[in-house]
Amino acid sequence: MTPQELAGYFKEPLCIFGLKADNKRDALSEMVDCICAEFDLKDKEIILEMLLNRESLGSTALGKGVAFPHGRTLAIQDLSLLFAKSEKGIDFDAVDKKPTHLFFLIIAPPQDTDNLYLQVLGQMVDLIKSDASRKRFLEASSFEDLQAILGQEGE
Repeated sequence: MTPQELAGYFKEPLCIFGLKADNKRDALSEMVDCICAEFDLKDKEIILEMLLNRESLGSTALGKGVAFPHGRTLAIQDLSLLFAKSEKGIDFDAVDKKPTHLFFLIIAPPQDTDNLYLQVLGQMVDLIKSDASRKRFLEASSFEDLQAILGQEGE
């Protein structure tokens, strides 16, 4: 999967450039609210519980200020990707014990024939590895900025 293909999974309504939450549960809840609003979903609690259960197995915050909350649920029809940024940072139980500023939430249906869920997750992890890339995501303040970053990564 190319960065340009990955960019196609991001939608402007699923970008939060000023996450208000100050703890893990509230951050996940705020992100799930956004997804539920965009897709007119009524199963917010099911999605939130799935994400909290996934977090209980081990934090999806990989350190260096980045987290990849993710999971599969029947509550959603298609692979959905949400980008969120917290200026002040949130304690997300990161391995390096530092606050998390960038969130890439990935939710997929249980039936995912092309295994897009794992491809997207892997591509996002690769994309965020470099300090320069993380810095660009931290500086993003609009959907256009996000699309430009994803476009640059493919060059």
